[in-house]
Amino acid sequence: MPAARVASIQAVLAQRFPDAVSNRDWARGTVPTGIAALDSVLPDRGFQRGRIAVWSPGPGAAAVLRSTCLRTVAGGERAVWIDATHTVAGACWCEGPLLVQPEGPIAGLRAAEELSRSGGFGFVVLDGVDPDTTAMVRLSRAAHEGGSALVLLTRSTALASLRLASRPLPGEYVWRRSPLGEPAVLTAVKLAIEARASGWLASTELTIPVWHDRLRLALDTHQPDRRGTLSYAALPVSGTEKITLSEPLIMYSG
Repeated sequence: MPAARVASIQAVLAQRFPDAVSNRDWARGTVPTGIAALDSVLPDRGFQRGRIAVWSPGPGAAAVLRSTCLRTVAGGERAVWIDATHTVAGACWCEGPLLVQPEGPIAGLRAAEELSRSGGFGFVVLDGVDPDTTAMVRLSRAAHEGGSALVLLTRSTALASLRLASRPLPGEYVWRRSPLGEPAVLTAVKLAIEARASGWLASTELTIPVWHDRLRLALDTHQPDRRGTLSYAALPVSGTEKITLSEPLIMYSG
């Protein structure tokens, strides 16, 4: 097809779908997390488009990836979280990124493959599935064809261009003290995060604020809590970055 014809079609598509991001813009580059300390230890300062990254399940992993989803949407692209084990409750999900809850691991793999290949999402996260080598090959091809940055919360590392792991530093926890001076409420968690790739090894420490969510009396997340609106206690932590909508938060129920 002549180059002029291709350019004409691209112009028509851009006019018809103004909120879409052209696939050619995804051929190179990364999807940054928006957290300076973490981006500094990632190759090219973000998750590489068209490739698979895996994050071993651990403290803070889901919080950081959800933050990245929010940042991706705020930047004008689409992000999707595929929750194969249905661990995300509706009341705990922020609007913006698409939440997909397929029926089981196989359906989760199919959703990740199709959404990554579609070219409609800049950032795709698959949680709750440990794919085998064959499945990783299919996911790798789909991410390459669609240009999405695909991140898996799994311990399967085959074909992953980037591998991350996080662990808590209990001695660095931040507590709100009781009147007697004893630790009473956990307000922040400090994590050690390590990033590995071919010819790359870097690590950083990240402090994540903690939200405490009271348990609801209504079982259905679409029904209002009988005690009124949900109550969250977000406490500022000295020495950390200012809390914004896209920053990760670890949530505890109690």
